[in-house]
Amino acid sequence: MDIQSFLTPGCTECAVSVTSKKRLIEHISQIAAKNSSELTEQDILDALMNRERVGSTGIGNGIALPHGRLNKATQAIAVLITTETPIDFDAIDNQPVNVFFALLVPEGQCNEHLKSLAAVAQKLSDKSILKRIRTAQNNQELYLAITE
Repeated sequence: MDIQSFLTPGCTECAVSVTSKKRLIEHISQIAAKNSSELTEQDILDALMNRERVGSTGIGNGIALPHGRLNKATQAIAVLITTETPIDFDAIDNQPVNVFFALLVPEGQCNEHLKSLAAVAQKLSDKSILKRIRTAQNNQELYLAITE
């Protein structure tokens, strides 16, 4: 699956200055809402927070994959963020997180959702890609690191 089909340069932000899990999820919601004509910031925030209540999406190695399903969505949208400093995200390895790839998908697209998450997880498991993501100096470099 091609990550460019659901991640755009406008949804990619490098070195964001946030200090908490809640603030990060709020920031993701703002970015996604700005880049979607059909979703509100509150819809996105609710979906992401509801999923985090089930269990943290911090997968370890400084990476989190916040995600949620939205009944108002007609297509998947993703947000990629790195933070200036790692934040506590209740990751499974108890380590702070500085790479966040959020994925929001339409309610009825369970298979596409899983394929998208698998594609992202595969990219993020590549050490050279992850290094490029972590050393990106601007939004463009960050976007290219995950999509090339």
